[in-house]
Amino acid sequence: MSKITKDSVSAVDMAARLEKGSLCPVELVEETFANIRASDPAIFTELLEERALKEAHASRQRRREGNPLSAWDGVPIAWKDLFDIEGRVTTAGSVVLKSNAPATRDADVVANATRAGLVSIGCLNMTEFAYSGLGLNPHFGTLKNPHGTGPDRIPGGSSSGCGVAVARGLVPLAIGSDTGGSIRIPAGLNGIVGYKGSSAAFPKGGTFPLSPTLDTFGPLGADLKSCIGAAEILNGRAPATPKQTPISQLNFFIPTNVVFKNAQQAVVENFEASVRALELAGATVRRGVCNEFDQIGTLAREHGYLVGPEALDLHWDLVHSERAAQMDPRVLARILDAGEMSARDLIVIKRERARLIQKNRQILGDQIVLFPTTPITAPELKPLEQDDELYIYTNALMLRNTALGNFLDWCGVALPNGIDENQMPTSILLSMPGGRESDLLAASLSVENLFS
Repeated sequence: MSKITKDSVSAVDMAARLEKGSLCPVELVEETFANIRASDPAIFTELLEERALKEAHASRQRRREGNPLSAWDGVPIAWKDLFDIEGRVTTAGSVVLKSNAPATRDADVVANATRAGLVSIGCLNMTEFAYSGLGLNPHFGTLKNPHGTGPDRIPGGSSSGCGVAVARGLVPLAIGSDTGGSIRIPAGLNGIVGYKGSSAAFPKGGTFPLSPTLDTFGPLGADLKSCIGAAEILNGRAPATPKQTPISQLNFFIPTNVVFKNAQQAVVENFEASVRALELAGATVRRGVCNEFDQIGTLAREHGYLVGPEALDLHWDLVHSERAAQMDPRVLARILDAGEMSARDLIVIKRERARLIQKNRQILGDQIVLFPTTPITAPELKPLEQDDELYIYTNALMLRNTALGNFLDWCGVALPNGIDENQMPTSILLSMPGGRESDLLAASLSVENLFS
């Protein structure tokens, strides 16, 4: 299990330097924009230079007066382009929305970050309408994964800009959304940490939805402490780190069905090396069948996917208008496919989902579910751009493991745990039922260093 070389920067370390006065908020922001301009121009859909410099100057003044808004006052942050920023149009990765009215206020999480003194650097590229796990975008450009040897590889999606911006060290924090894996996938493919809460973990006001039932949010960062601190700030609280749970008290459950099917050899090998490290450190590990996974698969085959009709409802007027011709045809096709579902299909899916969430919560108890974040590392980009059938197959495979957690309303942490033969990162996913965020983060913090 070889380690990945990281360019990412810890937000916790940056905050400590700002606190000591060895780092100036204004100089930090100026350097951040210089680094962004020297990097891939497709990472950001828009830079917020005027706002960021104003916020940085205010932060510097507060620091000089000994009156910071929080311990993280002056830390840069960037936003997936589905969070409203006052005065700009939220594009959600689509040119179709450019004629919309600008947002009149910041999204709730953006406002909370601003109240803590964080500096908003810009808005990050993403899959159009957040509807793919691969990260391709024909409108704003597809980002290149910063890792690996040989041909260009995908960044993962839909929070593609979040994953690449953090992995390249352009910003210490990026905030994304996750409806089927859109935080954990780009975190995993880019060798960084990604944390998504369950459906009630973060405020949703001022966010552009994909599936109101399944949409969740969270940070991507260089390390878990940075993600934990960011999560507190996004909820309007002071940045804090939960106590670590002793590894000897942790109980892990590894499902033997679904999540390892068609998995890449290096992914499995690195996963098993991580499991051995857990066992040597004193954790209890159990393997078995997760029946809920099979039932979710049966539901999908017989009735479809919940995200489909909700996305179709949200975009109904658009996809049935002339403007649909401006959309990514692959995204358009996925949205329109949901038109084949019946009202009964949707009712059955929602009823069964509620039942499975409750059943799974009772079965798991205090166990932490453990499996690879994605069954494969980042594949080559060019073949996916050229082959629709390969795109559809790879997208479904990429989303398969993570989407299970969205359906069951789990919270999840993706941690890097090695590389493959092409120097591409692999990742391990820890999950618990919604409402157990603090327990999951405390456990993940205890084991993070075992994998890195």
